[in-house]
Amino acid sequence: MQYQAASTTTESWRTTTTTGHYHTYMPVTTRHYYPTVTVDPLERVAKLAAQNAVVIFSLSSCCMCYAVKSLFSSMGVNPTVYELDEDPVRGKEIERALVRLMGKSSAVPVVFIGGKLVGSMDRVMGAHINGTLVPLLKKAGALWL
Repeated sequence: MQYQAASTTTESWRTTTTTGHYHTYMPVTTRHYYPTVTVDPLERVAKLAAQNAVVIFSLSSCCMCYAVKSLFSSMGVNPTVYELDEDPVRGKEIERALVRLMGKSSAVPVVFIGGKLVGSMDRVMGAHINGTLVPLLKKAGALWL
């Protein structure tokens, strides 16, 4: 566990003996150490993917991401979409983790169904064409018909 210093500032006032007015502000700093938990981005991806039936990691300007989101919408599935470019700090961390997970330079779109990695657009479209996507969605509880 790592520790991070959190500084708090308390106000201290000093008076002059001649006028009696408060005039000098002197900050007094005390340090408290609070434990911070650093979460591995791959663990964060797994946790986010397990929270909903269908999870898509996407970039808002990516045409392939748009196509995957449109496919699920046209099937009546309401996926949870994480637009990585809308979170400049964690989005980049998650994108790098997805590149490691997928083993290729283009990380998005990445689709999880029922907490399990399905893959990128080619895997999703392949599953849709060969008829295995609908049973996956039904098993995950994302599709009822």
